[in-house]
Amino acid sequence: MAKPEYVKLEGTPRETSKKANRELRAAKRVPAVLYGPEVQENTHFSIDELALEKILSRAQTKVQELTIDGKVYKTLLKRTEFDPVTDRPIHADFYVLSDKHKVTLRVPIGIRGTARGVVEGGGRLFQPMKFLRIRVLPENIVAEFEVDVTPLKIGQSFHVSDLELDGIIPLDSLNRTIVTIRPPKGQLMKDVIDDEDGDDAEGTVDSSEETSEE
Repeated sequence: MAKPEYVKLEGTPRETSKKANRELRAAKRVPAVLYGPEVQENTHFSIDELALEKILSRAQTKVQELTIDGKVYKTLLKRTEFDPVTDRPIHADFYVLSDKHKVTLRVPIGIRGTARGVVEGGGRLFQPMKFLRIRVLPENIVAEFEVDVTPLKIGQSFHVSDLELDGIIPLDSLNRTIVTIRPPKGQLMKDVIDDEDGDDAEGTVDSSEETSEE
């Protein structure tokens, strides 16, 4: 499990009026708010739109070192609102991390390798679960869960319970399937099993057919 990268951001205090927010967006700045369990009063500020888009461009979890008026906060970008027409970010929520308080977040699940069932049997890989919801202390935040599918044969799956979860509380069921290898299109699982049984049988000699020469 990779640790999250740290991204430095500069925030500027802002007014909270609708007019001020419109002017900020016109200047390519995104209105934002800072909050957290040890923050006495929410802080309203703005950040550069391009800097925010760089954070959003990659799925991996990132921790931000956010500086506002000379004070540095360790934060998580918890929520982003987008314009329904232009898809530009129009508001962002930053959560201030506290070493003593657990935080809830969604962590992406990445696939590594090529499954044996795909290479040898022409199977198809399906990933029904791309994110895992977890609750952790800040020191245990991970950027991404990595699943090595190399050993998986057709019909085999990888579940949440197969992940390394030391110090991590999963909020999704441990029985949920992250990735599974299905048979080739148009082929049933029974046919795959029969083929494998047939291959095993071909490599076995029936003792009743063995003969000995004197």
